[in-house]
Amino acid sequence: MHPENNLGLSRRSQFRKPQNYLRKASEASSVFRGCLWAPPLIEVDQLKKTFGKVTALDGASFSAKDGKITALLGPNGAGKSTCLRVLSTIIQPSAGKATVSGFDVRDEPFNVRKQIGVLPHNSGIYNRLNAVENIEYYGELHRIKADTLKERVESLLDQLQMKDFCLRPSEGYSQGQKIKVSLARALIHDPINVILDEPSSGLDIMATRALREIIMDLKERGKCVLFSSHIMQEVENLCEDIVIISKGTVKFNGSIEQLRSEVGSQDLEESFLKIIGS
Repeated sequence: MHPENNLGLSRRSQFRKPQNYLRKASEASSVFRGCLWAPPLIEVDQLKKTFGKVTALDGASFSAKDGKITALLGPNGAGKSTCLRVLSTIIQPSAGKATVSGFDVRDEPFNVRKQIGVLPHNSGIYNRLNAVENIEYYGELHRIKADTLKERVESLLDQLQMKDFCLRPSEGYSQGQKIKVSLARALIHDPINVILDEPSSGLDIMATRALREIIMDLKERGKCVLFSSHIMQEVENLCEDIVIISKGTVKFNGSIEQLRSEVGSQDLEESFLKIIGS
């Protein structure tokens, strides 16, 4: 704990920790221990989600692999955020199946949460806490030892260039600063899978570059990174694989080169528009 944050624990204690948030954590880390085979880290099979009469996902199927960055592309209302929310166990699917590191999002949500770090589109951070306290709180939820937690917080503050504002109350943070805090919280427990919903939204040029370096580092460390984006250049620079979703169904799942070959165009934006029929 930082000496400047003597009030951190008392303020964080005002928030209730979700009961059994990480129960069976030891089971989650040992299920595949000693095995030579493991399933795709993120797999979606005929996933459906309805909200009343509205169908957000209509039989979507795709997979995302470890050591790769997979982009989830689609027009507004295509079902991208709904899909990410299902994978994050925020909402349950109406039908179909989704697994993260072999754990079913419907039947084993606690184990799924142990395996993922999530940056939601709306970065909800605790306004009464500063950046360090926000990050430490999530580390405590994941039962990270104090010494390890301090090291990870310091490392993330450096990587995300947060030290100039990390001790100020987060109530006055810019959108970009809030995204940095949310991203640090998502990575604090060093998850196997990282889900990012439009992570560069609201970031300046320098912060965007730092974010891309972090995403590439996650890939180099063998992580499975799945993120949604509207920025084609960002996708082209970072990703090997693409999932294109439209009207709740997956129209394409493969590499950028496969997409270009299938459509017959080297322009990613043009290929995307042809796939979704625009």
